[in-house]
Amino acid sequence: MEQTISFVATGDSFITRRLPSTTSESFVELTNLIKSADARLTNLEITTHNFEGYPGQASGGTWAITSPLALRDIKAYGFNLLPWANNHTLDYLYGGLEATERYINEYEFVHAGVGKNLADASAPRYLETPAGRVALIAATSSFHETWIAGDQRNDMSGRPGINPLRHKSVHKISKEKLETLKEIADTVDINAVTKMSIKEGFVVEKKDGKFEFGQYVFAEGSPEGKETSPDPRDMKRILKSISEAKRQADYVVVSIHAHEMQGEDKSVPAEFLKTFARECIDGGADSIVGHGPHVLRGIEIYNGRPIFYSLGNFIFQNETVTHLPADFYEKYGLGNDHTVADGLDTRTENNTKGFGVNEKIWDSIVPVWKMQGDKLTEVKLYPIELGYKQPRYKIGWPTLVKTDRILKDLQELSEPFGTKIDIKDGVGTIVLD
Repeated sequence: MEQTISFVATGDSFITRRLPSTTSESFVELTNLIKSADARLTNLEITTHNFEGYPGQASGGTWAITSPLALRDIKAYGFNLLPWANNHTLDYLYGGLEATERYINEYEFVHAGVGKNLADASAPRYLETPAGRVALIAATSSFHETWIAGDQRNDMSGRPGINPLRHKSVHKISKEKLETLKEIADTVDINAVTKMSIKEGFVVEKKDGKFEFGQYVFAEGSPEGKETSPDPRDMKRILKSISEAKRQADYVVVSIHAHEMQGEDKSVPAEFLKTFARECIDGGADSIVGHGPHVLRGIEIYNGRPIFYSLGNFIFQNETVTHLPADFYEKYGLGNDHTVADGLDTRTENNTKGFGVNEKIWDSIVPVWKMQGDKLTEVKLYPIELGYKQPRYKIGWPTLVKTDRILKDLQELSEPFGTKIDIKDGVGTIVLD
């Protein structure tokens, strides 16, 4: 009989405080669950260093930094796989990236999604377990454009950065609206530079029927709306990594950090993410682990493989960073006399808006799934809460809870994917064919 291997995954770990206890009942219960699996993954959504990098002009929202000792606490939970390609990877530029990687290596995590060049950032990384060899590939679709790792040439070095999943967007509108948009473009000269570049030969004129309105692309079509698709360059590169990993490991896990949503609903993934996940599985991946929007998204079982479109948060402490650069304060009209607490109070309008008042940010699940050879045999879903309504200096630690509330929300989110979840004694079980 083929051996069974088990996996556990979580969403984002944005950790800025040290663990208050490793002996509490709630911590032991959760770590026992995590450590019961062979491959154990959490997304590291923070830089870990002692300010060895300069704060970038752009950040993922909050300039994310914590002490390298936080990695000891991540280790205490039992994780052995760390994807860390996300919208905070270069909050402290290359110095922060290089220092974070150095400390991650010191704590002996298998990590992926970031590297000294594009090939390195795209490469599979391997975890050896008694039940089989597991490959991890990580990418992000949410990033500043300057964070993309650069390709290596034989005459020029590459550039450190993240493994990107870019996407293309086309806004479909009626013929009448498209003509109006063209008139507006001519009136305000929004395409003047592009037109001149075409005349001078620096830009090739597009002849695909699409119309560029500044940085946005429009086309005549019905139904009206926004269509998104993965960038073929990135899709091809990531599929190549999956192909490599599939021939070098028993199982392949793909991690994707993605904020992009359908319309204005964070809980619904953008169309290109669904395309990406399914193509990855068609290409040989055994599971897709998504995170990024800080809320749960639905689960799909596609060709006998799980796609977790978002596992929300595991540790979320974005409002207990100790330092923020001048750019943060200037954004909110504050100056040098103001402190981190002043900045956070201003951003949240004294804790009346933002993440702190959205209960769904602080609810999540920890899935545990098993495979026997090539067959998915079990997917269990364990709800966690992160302390909604606690003060910002206490909130953000996960606790296992026996509740149907979170699982019922997940049932509803997963229904469009044809996924059925049975709930019993506060634990969910996905019904497999």
